[in-house]
Amino acid sequence: MDFEEKRSTKSLNGYYDMEYSNYNGYEEDDIPLSMEEKALIRKIDFFIMPLICLIDFFQYIDKATLTYAVTLDLYDDLKLTGSQYSIIASIFYLGYLLYQLPNNYFLQKVPVGKYIGILVFIWGAVIASTAACTTAAQVTAMRFLLGFFEAGIYPSLTLLVSTFYRRSEQASRLGLFWIWNGIATIVGGLISYGVDTIDKPYGIAKWKWLMLVLGSATCVTGFISFFFLIDNPKSPAFNLNAEQEILVEERIRDNAVVRTSTIKKEQIYEALKEVRFWCFGVSCFLLNLQNGAMSAYIAQIAIGFGFTGRQSNFITLCGGLVVIIWIGGSVLFAQRFKQIIYTVAGLMAIDILGLILLLVIPEPRLKLIGVYLTWSYTGAYVLMVTSISNNISGYTKKIFYNGAFMIFYTLGNFIGPLLMVESTGPRYMPAIITYTCSNFVVVILWLFARRRMAAINKQRITNPSNEITNVEDDLTDIQDPNFLYRL
Repeated sequence: MDFEEKRSTKSLNGYYDMEYSNYNGYEEDDIPLSMEEKALIRKIDFFIMPLICLIDFFQYIDKATLTYAVTLDLYDDLKLTGSQYSIIASIFYLGYLLYQLPNNYFLQKVPVGKYIGILVFIWGAVIASTAACTTAAQVTAMRFLLGFFEAGIYPSLTLLVSTFYRRSEQASRLGLFWIWNGIATIVGGLISYGVDTIDKPYGIAKWKWLMLVLGSATCVTGFISFFFLIDNPKSPAFNLNAEQEILVEERIRDNAVVRTSTIKKEQIYEALKEVRFWCFGVSCFLLNLQNGAMSAYIAQIAIGFGFTGRQSNFITLCGGLVVIIWIGGSVLFAQRFKQIIYTVAGLMAIDILGLILLLVIPEPRLKLIGVYLTWSYTGAYVLMVTSISNNISGYTKKIFYNGAFMIFYTLGNFIGPLLMVESTGPRYMPAIITYTCSNFVVVILWLFARRRMAAINKQRITNPSNEITNVEDDLTDIQDPNFLYRL
């Protein structure tokens, strides 16, 4: 087949080889970009990605303030028990869960950029207000509110990336802003260490200073985002020339995201009937059992290994560097070999190995090897989000998928810390065994989902449709016979 013949079989995701057995949805990656499109991408990166990364940075560091506060005398000041801490850690995700349905509605009805700015400002105020708390009940209430207002950020940022970037470009951009979780871990560890070296300035507890500083910085970020975060690829702020305006239209067709304020219930019903939807959702829940526990208990786990509070801060800081390596490496690997889902399976296998090492290594300090291996799940999760962003079309369906994915994410993070029963510490063997078995199921579910999508690709390539589809029709990936999945 020559180049002109391939043009006649172009789908939403680019050119494909009619040898379906070798096709996995990445042929478009080999098409060279024009100088004009490269300039457009640089412009989008300059205007969009810095704010997205900054928002993600504060989202993560604010969520992690509880972990840092543990090393800054939170336990002693509030006279917390282990059970109370578990409730405080988990209640964040109850708020997260309750906001997902309202978030889906707002994403479809209001300007996304200003919506994000409002959410960021409000949760910054919540963090700063936590410094006024004097009881465990008050901190619990503030953590609930923090989770409630942070809940809309990941779906919103993911929607922005899928709106501005081609499917072939999304993995690197999603990976980039998730890498800022690792950077936030490092910076948070440094800030926490710095605060720990001072002795209650102005009579205010160390952990309260942490809340005041981070909350104020977050409010400033929210204010900036409200006025400067662009949410429309055709925004006048880009100052597009005629050729770039044409490129924007082409890129919109490629990523299959056309904003509409109409909520199409049939797209939601279609999603609920898909086996793939439940594979993605259940696997997200199971993976995040571990995420919720590791995020909330990493400091306690390190202290259980025999480290001091300040040393555990350093270990958390190193964990941030490990997260950066895992996420960056997984994105590069998936792009190099053009296999997102197989890369997910490999990363989860490494995670399982790390959990097994936590169970079998007797020397506490050597267990850190297992801890850092388990962080490979962060790379797997980023690629899971990328796969959903790449493989779902239809605006309502995409928002619903992202929202549902976050519901499963929230449930996992809510239940995960509750499995870390105080009486089983510092090894927490029952919880670690549960996470190990859960991650094994995650691998099976994603490989099954890949097989289903590959079968549809095969069917659509061997029996191509003569129907001409238009992205403005807002068709779902099921409705559009020319849509091919990136595996």
